Amino acid sequence: MSLLFKNVKQVIYDIDSFIDTVEQGVLVFREGVTNYLNDEKKSFAEKTERIHHLETSADKLQRSIDDKFYRHSILPQNVSDIEGMLDQLDEIIDISKDNLYQFDDELPFFPKELIPEYIRLTDSSTEAALSAFPAVRAFFREPIKVRDMLNKVYFYEKETDRIARNIKRMLFHDYPGLKLSQKIHLRYFALHIETISDKAEVLADTLSILALKMSI
Repeated sequence: MSLLFKNVKQVIYDIDSFIDTVEQGVLVFREGVTNYLNDEKKSFAEKTERIHHLETSADKLQRSIDDKFYRHSILPQNVSDIEGMLDQLDEIIDISKDNLYQFDDELPFFPKELIPEYIRLTDSSTEAALSAFPAVRAFFREPIKVRDMLNKVYFYEKETDRIARNIKRMLFHDYPGLKLSQKIHLRYFALHIETISDKAEVLADTLSILALKMSI
């Protein structure tokens, strides 16, 4: 029994480290986008390197967690659901890295007047993800509290949708000097940023269902 408790404790520790890593990745993404929009080239380059290392660390931690679940038969009746939830968590750092790389690869040009809107979009989208992480932690300790902790995720996801739609309307209604190809390019970058909050919403839905199962 003491060995099982030790194994469970180690898995919880690894999960906390995994969540920490994903959370840092989201924060680095937010800072990296802001660096790019403010033409802070050196800081932006540092963020792209940093998020690569964080995403690699997250993958290693996830594999270690999966291995411990199966090797020590921890929560065998729920392990597939939990692994699916952790996969969704991992998708958040994966998409954060990929989206930051898109800035580095495609070098989009942003009209000066739109930069504050893209910063607002980035802040709102990442805040949706950041609001989900405390609920993930609570799931492994007090699942009964999880559903009440997800309201902010849904709020910021809706706010992100609103800001993104406003940006798209501005692009196609208020900037006749931009080429259509430029407008489409910038619309895609709004969509790239918006996907962080979309992934957070999917994670929140999964958490809500799993927490209900664990509480019954």
